[in-house]
Amino acid sequence: MAKDNQKFQSVLKDTNELHTEGPISEKDEIAAAAERTKQLQQTAKAQWQGLREHDQPSSHEIPKTMWAMVLEKAKQQLVKKRLLIRVPAPEYVLIKVIACGVCRTDLHIVDGELKHPKLPLMPGHEVIGQVVKAEGHTAGLTKGDIVGVPWLAYTCGHCKYCKSGKENLCENAEFTGYTVDGGYAEYLVAHAAYCFKLPDLYTHAESEPLLCAGLIGFRSYRMADENSMNIGFYGFGAAASILIQLAVQQGKKVFAFTRPGDAKGQDFAKKLGAAWAGGTDEEAPEKRDAAIQFAPAGELVPLALKAVDKGGRVICGGIHMSDIPGFPMTCFGKSGSYSPWPTLAVRTAMIFLS
Repeated sequence: MAKDNQKFQSVLKDTNELHTEGPISEKDEIAAAAERTKQLQQTAKAQWQGLREHDQPSSHEIPKTMWAMVLEKAKQQLVKKRLLIRVPAPEYVLIKVIACGVCRTDLHIVDGELKHPKLPLMPGHEVIGQVVKAEGHTAGLTKGDIVGVPWLAYTCGHCKYCKSGKENLCENAEFTGYTVDGGYAEYLVAHAAYCFKLPDLYTHAESEPLLCAGLIGFRSYRMADENSMNIGFYGFGAAASILIQLAVQQGKKVFAFTRPGDAKGQDFAKKLGAAWAGGTDEEAPEKRDAAIQFAPAGELVPLALKAVDKGGRVICGGIHMSDIPGFPMTCFGKSGSYSPWPTLAVRTAMIFLS
């Protein structure tokens, strides 16, 4: 377990060192971030397996303390700590974590690219767990339920956005693993109304990417015109690999754009049903009716706008993105609209997971 922890810490140290080394090109930075995500996923799995081997309570017992991985300061490695387990307030539930995925947004938080996180912080917002304590008004959740805990942790319910079904824009929103503690721990307290009781199909640990990549990808997909037949995916990571399966099943043609030279990623896209796959420096053989950008690279937005057909829409599905460079207004005149950061809406999530 100590070896796994050292390995986990070394990966996060690499994240910090990226900011202290000499100049690095944007292309290399994106590639390095992708590699760090892959390493985090591998080491986090080993880390959590090690954690769960120790101090496990019986099915009728909740311990007083837990292990957690804590971010104490941006651009620093996470620290393994033993913490008291919180008692959930009314409308909240205590969840024993089964699995928590590593998302690119977690790297943005650790790297300090997403500003003003709660500190100290337990990151992680792709959580699957079992409710072990639920008292009071807990939105129908009861002890023993297997639930998913997504990025959106709370909204006020009273502002104009909440009242119009756009709670993802709530000015008072809280976010799991960013402004409230997330799932890099053995236990998690979450607002019951923002947890999703999972159907049997999704109650296993391997389903955790659905809680972010799946939900936000699906909402992005729904923002495109339903009559769009040719759809471009810019960036082919977790969200795109889930979404392409739905799009192909619905008879859409997907054109997958990866980093230039990423033959492995392009082959993977083709295996999942992409009609074409190539680098962002290449031109697909057909115009797109819509484009969804998952890559956190702002310079791809003008490319996507230029490539969609008349009336097309470009949706940016990430939580964080680098600056978008200037581009001529003819891009907007040709395309229908540009929709940044759809994030998550509860209603959409319930449709996706049903």
